[in-house]
Amino acid sequence: MKPEVKKHLYDVNVSISSIFEYLGDQRDFAEYANNKLLRRAVEREIEIIGEAMNRALKLDPDILIDEARRIVDTRNWVIHGYDKVDDVIIWGIVINHLPKLQKEVQKYLEE
Repeated sequence: MKPEVKKHLYDVNVSISSIFEYLGDQRDFAEYANNKLLRRAVEREIEIIGEAMNRALKLDPDILIDEARRIVDTRNWVIHGYDKVDDVIIWGIVINHLPKLQKEVQKYLEE
């Protein structure tokens, strides 16, 4: 794997870890929904994840990350559709998809 690809995957991993750090162990949706600063921080990390994944895909289009294209699309939706960002959808991504993505990325980082 090219070092540049690994660097972008490292950035993805850091952003996922940051999201989980911001949310703490409780990961309470009500707290998330009522805390604008927390929501914006999570959205920003999702933007970084999508941009880093986009750069990794440009360097290695065959990278085996499930939903890699949807990750980039999510980044675009958060940035360009800022007025349509749905807290429930973001929460679902964080809870249901980021743990799997983190495992996939960590496998590449361990190579």
